[in-house]
Parts: sequence; C-alpha cells; structure tokens
Amino acid sequence: MTSAAPSSAAPSRLSLYLNLVRWDRPAGTYLLLWPTLAALWMAADGWPGWHLLLVFGLGTLLMRSAGCAVNDVADREFDKHVKRTAQRPVTSGQITVKQALGLGAVLTLVAFALVLTTNAPTILLSVAALAVTILYPFTKRWVSMPQAVLGVAFSFGIPMAFSATLGGREWGLQAIHAAVPLAAWGLLVANLFWVLAYDTEYAMVDRDDDIRIGIKTSALTLGRFDVIGVMTFYGVFLALWTGLGLRLGMGHWFLAGMAIAAAQVVWHYMLIKDRTREGCFKAFRENHWVGFAVFAGTVVDLTLR
Repeated sequence: MTSAAPSSAAPSRLSLYLNLVRWDRPAGTYLLLWPTLAALWMAADGWPGWHLLLVFGLGTLLMRSAGCAVNDVADREFDKHVKRTAQRPVTSGQITVKQALGLGAVLTLVAFALVLTTNAPTILLSVAALAVTILYPFTKRWVSMPQAVLGVAFSFGIPMAFSATLGGREWGLQAIHAAVPLAAWGLLVANLFWVLAYDTEYAMVDRDDDIRIGIKTSALTLGRFDVIGVMTFYGVFLALWTGLGLRLGMGHWFLAGMAIAAAQVVWHYMLIKDRTREGCFKAFRENHWVGFAVFAGTVVDLTLR
C-alpha cells in the first residue's frame, strides 16, 4: 500500500523568490513606472526611443523587486506580528536573509548595468537613488513619516529620466544641474506627495498592528486627521504636477489626463472616509490607475501636438 500524497506540496524555490519580489502583485511596479515614464516623455518632448524606454521600464521592475527583498529583510521581525505579512518568505524562514540580500544585489547590479548605458549624470543620480532605497526600510523605526523617504525613493526616476535624455558625458554636480531642469525636481516633489497619499492609505490598513509592534507610519502620526491628510497630499500632488506640466509646455490632453486622475482621487475619498481595512487597501491597490491617467494624458498630448 502506498502512502497518501501530502495535501499540499511545499513551494518551490523559484516560487518563493517570485513571492519575495512580489511578482504576482505588479501594482507597486506600476506606481514607480507611470510617473517615471511620464517624465521621460516630457524630457524627450515625445517618443523617447526604445533604448531609454527599455532602461527605465526594465530598470523600474528590477529596482522595485530589489527593494522588496531589502524591505522584507529589514522588516522580518515586525512582519511576523502582522497577519497579512507573517508568511512572507524571509519572515517565515523559507528564504534566508543571505539569500534575500543576494537576490536583491543581483537585481540591483543588472539595473545598474542598464544605467551604465546612459550617461554620467544619470549614473551619479542612480547611486543616490540606491542609497535612499536601502535607507527607507529602516526609517520606520525613527522617522514619524517614513512614507516621505519612500516618496523620494519612488520619485528618483523622474530626474534620472531628464538626465538620461538631456545629459552629456561630464561628471559632477554641475553636470547634473545642467541636465536636470528645476521643473524636473519640482515633479519629484509633486510625486513625493502622491506617494505620501497612497502609502498613508496603505498604512491605515495596518494601523492596529503598527501600534502594537511599535513602528512609525504617517497614518499614526496624522491620527484622526489621516483622511484629511491623504486628501491634502493628493491635492498638492495634482496641483504641483499640473502646474509644472503646463510650465513644460503640456496642453489640453495632458489636462484631461490630470482631470481623470482627480476624479479617481474623489473615488478614493469615498473608499477611505470610513477607514475600513478593505476600503483603504482597495484605494492603495488601485492607485496605479491615477498614475496611468497622468502618463496616458502626457503621451497623447505629446503625440497629437
């Protein structure tokens, strides 16, 4: 008589690594991708070419994946106390810290190899972007709004898109200054407020767990003003991005994209106003459509100009 087969097979090594980098949850990649590509189209004043599209498209995917690996290592002691994250591969012990960091390092090196095909200012900016990405997971211990640090990390693709399009071979801060206009840094600030909005929604989901385990989030810092805070962040993002886009020569189709994004923000208010876990998580998860509206409006505007 043969023994009965186990009810469920252990996950394969590949599936664990894919889970580590959130392969089955691409929304985070889209949140990085859409503002970066919108900036790339603005910098190029239209189609940026296949080379830069590949660099920033694939580079965004790789760096988001590497960031997830680093984040899970940094948060492994916290995640075991949160039901939603307790089964992440590093937290559950299915992948070791060394293996997770090794995968993150490999993904980062591949992304850096892509950046090396651009120019000197972009390479310099990528080093700064990497430093912020590594720093972010640890700021939850001592920064009252670590989402602001995440906002910088998630927005660095914007000045990099401008430097890759407009920069030359010179190295140094002067080269970065020449390649990245002031408006591009303004777009970074605008996007930072969008990140503050959607990641505060995300933090509202885990508010009770975060209080219990003692980490800092914008949702806890804002307290009973969390919904007002989220909507203020959205408002600043929409106002700044619209104004800077017009300064960079965008037109009616761009404004139409921003209007669609604003309409979605109103819907997000309806989702989060009662502070339910389901509503807040849905608002966070659907945020990539806000970014897509901004990107699509930008592309259509520059194409039909």
